[in-house]
Amino acid sequence: MNNQEDGTATKLLLFLSLAKFGLHMSTSHGYGYFRDEFYYLACSDHLAAGYVDHPPLSILLLWLSRRILGDSLPALRFLPAVAGALTVWFTGKIVRKFGGNLFAVLLACLSIISVPSYLANNHYFSMNSFDILFWTVGSYLFIRILQQGAPRDWILFGVVLGLGLFNKISVLWFGVGVFAGLLLTRARKQLLTPWPWFAALISILLFSPYILWQVQNDWPTLEFIKNATEEKMAETPPMDFLLGQINEMNPFLSPIWLIGLIFLLVLPQGRPYRACGWIYVTVFVILITNQKSRPGYLGPAYPMLFAAGATTIARWIDQFSWMKPVVAIFVIAAGVIVAPFAIPVLPVERYIQYAKFIGEEPTTEEKKEIGALPQFYADMFGWDAHINEVVRIWNQLPPEDRDRCYIFGSNYGVAGAISFLGKKHGLPEAISSHNNYWLWGPGNFSGECLMMLGGTLESKKKYFATVEPVGKIECGYCMPYENHKTVYIARGLKQPVREVWQKVKHYD
Repeated sequence: MNNQEDGTATKLLLFLSLAKFGLHMSTSHGYGYFRDEFYYLACSDHLAAGYVDHPPLSILLLWLSRRILGDSLPALRFLPAVAGALTVWFTGKIVRKFGGNLFAVLLACLSIISVPSYLANNHYFSMNSFDILFWTVGSYLFIRILQQGAPRDWILFGVVLGLGLFNKISVLWFGVGVFAGLLLTRARKQLLTPWPWFAALISILLFSPYILWQVQNDWPTLEFIKNATEEKMAETPPMDFLLGQINEMNPFLSPIWLIGLIFLLVLPQGRPYRACGWIYVTVFVILITNQKSRPGYLGPAYPMLFAAGATTIARWIDQFSWMKPVVAIFVIAAGVIVAPFAIPVLPVERYIQYAKFIGEEPTTEEKKEIGALPQFYADMFGWDAHINEVVRIWNQLPPEDRDRCYIFGSNYGVAGAISFLGKKHGLPEAISSHNNYWLWGPGNFSGECLMMLGGTLESKKKYFATVEPVGKIECGYCMPYENHKTVYIARGLKQPVREVWQKVKHYD
């Protein structure tokens, strides 16, 4: 490598990163707000050191983003797009650390842009887009450690690992993989120095506010994980998990990351980086042995495999210049084919036709009925229908009822949508018993009047003296369990509010 090539690689990386960012910003309006985004927005109105179902870093970033950029869809999805662009950038930097040339950088970064899992996660606001970035930056620093073992890199690695944990606790898998990679390779000599342990201490210190929050709130995340595993998540047999890796990473691109894995674990040129291969193997084994693991959980581990595979392929075809544009065009075409399944680039009716033509059936990773759309897209539909019906009923209430009535959302998506979208219509913030909404409590609800969305009349009569059906929500392409949903007005809570609240807690 020389300075001129490094400069050209930097320009290429900048172009590819901006292309990834531009792709997401240009599609940011999409089909509308995603269910979980309403919940994240609600969480950013209740800043804390932790939440039932996730650590707080992504919420702190959202709080900051809202104050600078506002609440529009492009503003909300700005940071995930930035995270996606930085993932492309650091993937290219990993290629350079592997000794890859300019074509290797191009191939690896085009592959990352063409991965449907990354396209989907960088489309909407969630902790997952930052999770992919933290794994990628951590992989880059770990490769630098394997090359140089500089104390500064270990300190930076500890910071990245700690911030990653403060964003999503599944970064623990990455940490376990790093330890296994060191232990099982010649790099174990690093464990005889104080720096890996110092990095671990830094990560624990950065993660500690969340641990303290768990202690103070009786470890709600453990209860959430248990309930979600037993009640909500569908089983994933080992073969489905294995095939899921191919689908999640784009079936057409599987040779690239598989070659990367072979490079890291088998090829002589990959010997200095064997520990990276063991990171992937370790996390893969952890996840495939748990039949409630989703294939996408392993997704953040792939940028280093794509980087290794692109580096190897570029070396193989370096003597055949004509193959380079062919391979690059193939990767771009692969991305174009799968893009409609990950980002809303087609009108919804056209998407349904396209999915049928391809032979792709709507899917969900939860124990739920599915409709015409996969759950990922269905959760972007129906929110206006919810708000319009709730507003209609709310405006028909007598003034004295509106002064004392609350709105109860059956889940955090419905409650979050009412709280966020209902503000401009004069609706109060909703309450719910789902996840962190339960911790936020019932507010000043007195038990006199409650609008409730969904559920059965009989289940509500157990708690209220009178329950009246007053409307129905028809939300089209939304998830079936949100469609044809009855709206009730319930009056006269039979038991004290606090006593009932303890009974309705719903963590999953």
